[in-house]
Amino acid sequence: MAIVETLSVFLLETSSQYWLTRFVFLRALGFVYFFAFLSLVKQLIPLLGENGLTPAKDYLSALRPRFKNKFAAFWNMPTIFWFRISDNFMRIFAWLGLILSLLLLIGFGNVIMLFVLWIVYLSFVHIGQVWYGYGWEGQLLETGFVAIFMVPLLNPVPFPSFITPIATIWLLIWIAFRLHLGSGLIKLRADPCWKDLTCLNYHFETQPIPSPLSPYWHFLPKPILKLGVLWTHFVQIIVPFFLFIPGIQRIIAGLLLLLFQIQLILSGNLSILNYISIVSIIAAFNDEFLSNLLPSFIINKANEASLAATPTVNYAAWAFFIVVIILSIPVVANLFSRFQYMNTSFNQFYLVNTYGAFGSVGRKRYELVVEGTGEETIDAKTKWKEYEFIAKPTNIHRKLPVIAPYQPRIDWQIWFAAMETPSQNPWMFAFIKKLLNNDKNALSLIAKNPFPHKPPKYIRVSHYIYKFAKPGSKAVWERELIGQWLPPLSKDDL
Repeated sequence: MAIVETLSVFLLETSSQYWLTRFVFLRALGFVYFFAFLSLVKQLIPLLGENGLTPAKDYLSALRPRFKNKFAAFWNMPTIFWFRISDNFMRIFAWLGLILSLLLLIGFGNVIMLFVLWIVYLSFVHIGQVWYGYGWEGQLLETGFVAIFMVPLLNPVPFPSFITPIATIWLLIWIAFRLHLGSGLIKLRADPCWKDLTCLNYHFETQPIPSPLSPYWHFLPKPILKLGVLWTHFVQIIVPFFLFIPGIQRIIAGLLLLLFQIQLILSGNLSILNYISIVSIIAAFNDEFLSNLLPSFIINKANEASLAATPTVNYAAWAFFIVVIILSIPVVANLFSRFQYMNTSFNQFYLVNTYGAFGSVGRKRYELVVEGTGEETIDAKTKWKEYEFIAKPTNIHRKLPVIAPYQPRIDWQIWFAAMETPSQNPWMFAFIKKLLNNDKNALSLIAKNPFPHKPPKYIRVSHYIYKFAKPGSKAVWERELIGQWLPPLSKDDL
């Protein structure tokens, strides 16, 4: 009996220390959701629309025969678009997600809002195909589902008299732990350059979308880059274990992980990855710590809400905590397996996932340059004009962008395609066909169309190796042509 009473007091007292934590966490989550849905709103129709590069309607039609009915299909691959799908219907839900994420960002949230955000984004991830095959999609969904248990059922006000369930804090800690440890372990298993401390000699140059500071990191002295690898191993393999120790140890671990994620933000454009990682790290900071950082009016509002709250244990949160423990069994087994998988979900709802980033690092940066010509015949004298994308390198003089947490998904996919073959990237043929017709939706995915008045007669894709230009050079990149990834194609070829 004494043990039960002690445990009960511990749970209630610990929960009351996370009013400010929840305040910061929910707004940070709203920020990430906002950019996730903004990327969707702007790119949905060109990528997944009925006339997009990979139409979601065709994708679901091809999968439908595998299931007995729509409800069986929904259970096995949860997406509301089993029941209805059209461009306008998808637009409605993309905009709904954007509006709700904005409301969450400014402070409003309840169970209904957060569940709708989660189920809508889950629905798009399941129809997103190649464009939504990234680890941060599952990370956002897992974090977003935990958030459902951190808010009242109906009352959406910014400071509800609702005690943060301690179970949700532990669930967020569990996400942050798996994320960093998974990334650390895959590095030791997948690429020898992480063991010989040379991976950072290449990473800043070969990552998907470098940022303005990436060249400066790349040209640091080699001993400093080796120290950077050691720092990465320390933060990702050692530090996460201290998250399980409440108090100053957890706070220090949280600060080290936060610093590490900020470094990654400064050194590259990794979409929402680093931002959603920071969201779960916020659970490491209790009210005592955050009260030294936040404005007094926020602290006072939280104190007023806490005085009005009734100390209760959120049984739903603890029930979900038990579910997560069960679902974590294969995740933990994978984490410590010699054949560790990165960024994999072991359930269709993305409730508990395995994570990892940059297990392998490219030694050379391969780039695809899409070029068109208006000339009727192709010969050695043909003049080709290059298409410029929103963020990926093409023009060697163009300054490197700051674009994360927004993700230009075709830029990312071309980065992968440059290391693969055309047959592995059938969407590229659809993209070229649309460029040959100056399709306005496809053109909305890029920054510059060199044929604004009349579409080109032919398009080809050249294969290059790009390197950062030496410091002091007028150009950002140096490049070397290594061949044709795709030969010239016309409308008749597609």
